[in-house]
This record gives sequence, structure tokens and C-alpha cells, in this order.
Amino acid sequence: MANNTATHAPEAGASDRVIAVTDPIAVPVMNRTGAQVGTVQIDPKEFGGKISRQLMHDVVLMHLANQRAGTHHTLRRGEVAGSTKKLFRQKGTGNARAGTKRTNKRRGGGTAKGPKPRDYEYHLPKKAVRAATRMAVLSKFRDGEAVILDELSLAAPKTKDVVGILKAIKVGRKATDAGEKDVTLLDTTVLIGTAGLDPNVYKSARNIEGVKVLPAAEFNCYTVLKQKRLVLTRAALEALRNPAAAKAQQQPATA
Repeated sequence: MANNTATHAPEAGASDRVIAVTDPIAVPVMNRTGAQVGTVQIDPKEFGGKISRQLMHDVVLMHLANQRAGTHHTLRRGEVAGSTKKLFRQKGTGNARAGTKRTNKRRGGGTAKGPKPRDYEYHLPKKAVRAATRMAVLSKFRDGEAVILDELSLAAPKTKDVVGILKAIKVGRKATDAGEKDVTLLDTTVLIGTAGLDPNVYKSARNIEGVKVLPAAEFNCYTVLKQKRLVLTRAALEALRNPAAAKAQQQPATA
């Protein structure tokens, strides 16, 4: 695979967490047999031209928080079962003074300041979330973790076909006790991006561990960064480059 050498440097006066990407990035184009059939030049300006690690971090935290159920519940001392009677008289027993057995100091007592059900959901501005998604995709291109598939069409759902494609595309090598061996897309986590909802591709890949299939319009920063590799069809790449045109094509024509 081609090694991308796009230059990156912090913007003038900006934090070192904001990386400016200016040079075109060459992304390899693979066929179903794993052979490279060309490259696609990516203009970083199409994806914002910069990568803010702080913004992506904030958006990922938002996605994780919104997935929390928030159903945790503990009983306070006023909610646990048991008498509220004082255990023994205040003075004269030689013991340390004690009140009810429902206190958090005793076994079976309530929890002090324990969690109660709550909603963790919050939302960042939509423009910030969309910008973070573009940055996540651009970071995959910049780090050489993206591949363009020349063609990905299946006549019928068949997991074996998708496994064969992922196994054929090599993304590196790793050392083993017996020597070096090829690392394929099947050995890592993969996000497969399609132009629209493709039932055959989705049904063929949904049972493969570590593989997720999503239309390009449904990409989000968390999902893109969670998967180690990004695999896009040519149509999905165009949808990411020009989301407005892709959305217009998917909308049904009105009379």
C-alpha cells in the first residue's frame, strides 16, 4: 500500500492539538482480489483541512455519554429495610455511641451519596459534530488507515464473499515466532462505508467480528475512530466529498 506523506503542522497561534493538513493525500484503490488498481487524490480542504484532537475527543465523550442507560440505583439510609430504633442507650454501656442500624457505617445499611437514576445525554452544536466527523475521516486518510474499494456489489447476502475480500486486502506485516506474516483487514476492526443502505453488504458483514457497515451519510466521529481501518466504496467517497449532492440524490422526487 502507498505510504501517505501529507505534511501537517500546527496552525499559527493554534494549539498543538489542531493539525493543519494541506498537501493532497494519495489513498490506494483496491479490487476484490486485494490488488492495487490505482490511487485517489484526496484534497484535505474537502474535509475541512484540519484535525482538532480536542474537538474529536469532546464529540467521542458525547457519544459515549449518550449511550449510558443511567439506570444505576442505590438505597440511602432512609430507604433500606430495618428499624430506626437506637441500638442501645447513649451512655453507660462502654460501647461507642450508635444510632440506627440503617446507617451507612453498618453492614446492610444504606449507601451514602450513592448514584441515583439520571440522564447523561447532552448534545454539542451540530456544526461541531459534523466537523468532528470530517476530521475523523481525514485522520484516517492522513494516517494511511483508509482503503478505497473499486467495487463492492453482492448479488445476494453471503458472508463468505465479504470475508474473502477482507482477507485479500493486506494492510501490513507483523512479526511472529515463525517469522513475518501479512496482516489483512480481517485481522483488525473495519468500518465499511457504502453510498447508501446496501442490504446485501450489510447482511453479509454483520456477523463478522470487528466489522461494521454504515452508509456514508450515517458516519459519526465515534464510529469512524473506533474502527482501526476505514474501507470506502467509490460512491461512498463521493458522498463524503459532497454530502449535499448525495443527500439530494437519496431524496425521492416530489410531483
